[in-house]
Parts: sequence; C-alpha cells; structure tokens
Amino acid sequence: MNARELKIRAAQAALDHVEDGMRLGIGTGSTADEFVRLLAGKVAGGMKITGVPTSERTASLCAELGVALSTLDETPQLDLTIDGADEIDPALNLVKGGGGALLREKIVAAASARMIVIADESKLVKTLGHFPLPIEVNRFGLRATEIAIARAVENLGLAGPIILRMTEGQPFVTDGGHLILDASFGRIPDTRALSNALHAVPGVVEHGMFLGMAEQAIIAGEGGIRVVRPNR
Repeated sequence: MNARELKIRAAQAALDHVEDGMRLGIGTGSTADEFVRLLAGKVAGGMKITGVPTSERTASLCAELGVALSTLDETPQLDLTIDGADEIDPALNLVKGGGGALLREKIVAAASARMIVIADESKLVKTLGHFPLPIEVNRFGLRATEIAIARAVENLGLAGPIILRMTEGQPFVTDGGHLILDASFGRIPDTRALSNALHAVPGVVEHGMFLGMAEQAIIAGEGGIRVVRPNR
C-alpha cells in the first residue's frame, strides 16, 4: 500500500466523526486534501457542513469541489477540526507547518471544541524533533529574529541549522504574509520550554508545535486503522 492510499484510509476513517450540520475546521496538506475530496462526496450526497479552511490552498480545493465555506470571523466557534501532522508523539503533541499554514491551522484548532489528527504511521515518533520545526516570523528584522531564536534555544541545550524556507528561488511567503524559518534542533526533550522560549522572541509570530491540542489521532498503516489517544 503506497503513501497516498494510507492517507486516503486515514481520511476515510475521519469522516465517521463528521456529522450533519457541523462547523468544521479543515486542515492543510496532502492528507487533508484527501479528506476534502472524500468530504465533498458526502456533501454531494446531501450532508450539510460549514467548513472553515486553514489556508488559501484548502479554500480553493473546497470551492472547486463544492464544500460550503465560512470564515473564522463569521463562524468563530467550531465543533471539530480535522488536520494532518508532520510528527506525532505519544502525548499527541504535534509538529505541523510543513505545508506552510501553521498559524492559521493553530488558530482554527484553538477555536474548535475538538481536534482529530489524520496521518500514516510514518508520522509517529517517540520524541518530537526529527522533522525540522517551522517557525513563522515577521519579515521585518529577519536576521535579528534568527539570531534571537538561536540564543533562546541555546539556553535550552538545543542547536542546529535555522534555514529560511525557499520556493522557486524566492522566500516562501505564508498566507498571512510572513516568512518561515525551518529549525533542525534534533530531539526536543522539553517542548513546553521551547514553546515558551520561542514565543518570547518578538519577531516570532508562531511555531509549529501543537501541544495538548489533539484529542485523538487516526493512524493508517499496513495493518489497518488504529486510533491513538494521548498518553499524558
């Protein structure tokens, strides 16, 4: 079974949690795209939901497939968000932002009563940090912000390359007009301390650690689907 087939299976299982009339946060990324395609089939069959997308990419796909959308200003309280992840630890802490939508994803997840993560089993890790941590930053003072981040993490015993994300030879720009630094710190033993340290840097808009936000993960593997709940 290839990676896309696993993503489809996880997305299909997540549909069981979507009920008619829900206000639904809809994530960003390749696994979330599969969920949107399957959700569109339910909508075409008569299910009514109000979707709040976490990116322009997701909004475009939803509009193309006929999934009704709202904004978070119009619908500020959501029943459920379904989204993917780049890493998932045993406490269901996540690293997200490989698709560049981490700020909007976190805002939407925080506005939701529940968050369910969908992924294939390759995303499960014992400790966060193998995947580079995306850090969304303001354009102004980029170099100063990068230096401040390096100093802040050094105090936690962390170090590693902090690289400006590029696309087609130009800096990647988020939907909010910010830049992303991808930080390869390796193993992150204290995610909360790192979160606090990054939030204390003025140029940091948000980081890609989602701590204590997911209530369950639907994981697809060669052995089938399993539901992982947080070990907290």
